[in-house]
Amino acid sequence: MPRSIRALVAVRAGEPLDVLRLESRPVPTPSAGQALIRVRATPIHASDLHVLRGRYGFTPGFPTVGGHMECVGRIEALGSDTGGFEVGERVVAAAVPAVPGAPADGTWQEYLVADTHRLLPVPDRLSDSTACQLAVNPLTALLLVTRELDVRPGEWLLQTAAGSTVGRLVIQLCGHLGIRTINVVRRRAAVEEIEALGGDQVICTEDEDLPQRVAATAGPVGVRKAIDCVAGPVGAQVSQALAPGGEVVVYGALSTHRQTDPAALTIPLQARSVIYETKVVRGFWLNRWFGTASPEEALRALSEVRGLVADEVLTIPQGQPFPLERFAEAVPLAEAPAHGTKPLFVFEDGPGEVDK
Repeated sequence: MPRSIRALVAVRAGEPLDVLRLESRPVPTPSAGQALIRVRATPIHASDLHVLRGRYGFTPGFPTVGGHMECVGRIEALGSDTGGFEVGERVVAAAVPAVPGAPADGTWQEYLVADTHRLLPVPDRLSDSTACQLAVNPLTALLLVTRELDVRPGEWLLQTAAGSTVGRLVIQLCGHLGIRTINVVRRRAAVEEIEALGGDQVICTEDEDLPQRVAATAGPVGVRKAIDCVAGPVGAQVSQALAPGGEVVVYGALSTHRQTDPAALTIPLQARSVIYETKVVRGFWLNRWFGTASPEEALRALSEVRGLVADEVLTIPQGQPFPLERFAEAVPLAEAPAHGTKPLFVFEDGPGEVDK
């Protein structure tokens, strides 16, 4: 084991490329209930970058290692009270921090200390690219559909940003469960792609009225369940389109992606819908879910996701691997509108070998 490791460290809050530095750090030591993970691959999420900007739901102490979400690797060492795990075992670390606390360091480093109740064993047949993306987007899709809204077979589910990673996973999951989807996109060019993926109905806000299309599609019964990651006026239209008593769960705010003023992060709801039609708008944040779910509940959900991916019910697009030294090239791709693949930091092997 080396005496020091490479880590990508944010020295203060700010724009990622302005504050990130490649540093050497001592190898961390696992305490009771913890494991030392030799990281193989870890994604770069847009939310990771918002953490560094200080505009996410928590702010870590700086300096901090970036990447506060998920990774895959092998157990290098174990602390005490870690029964059930073995050195050399391949695991996913769900590093998503609980609220209100935040971890001191993240996953963008060669070795990581993680609590064993956040570790999920993964089979070798799942590539590093796939395994390192199990614990955020697929889990979010599963929880939104089956836990937060408990959408039943035959029901309609309305969702915005259907072309996003979570949106595509929702379509796959709903197809598997017999749930019908109404999918909102903002570009006409995306309609055919979402239909080919299995979306039952697609609404393009570029040239269509969202509430009118929903009403025409669902008929008198209407739609009572929706998920939204756009917020702003589109989120308000989703609420307006729901039947009385309907519920929309908001899990993102893409319409205010670069907005730094908290007062501008809004959903302009109609009071009539809330009062007389008793519609509900509430939020979902994976970090808070991890903070409130029991370790057993979290492990059950992660195991379910692992099974769905292993059985190819859910397909996670292959990521684009980068060594840590090329962070200035990799980090901007996490927010590039048309980059197409998730950037990943990979260790040990060259970029071409991450999915052996």
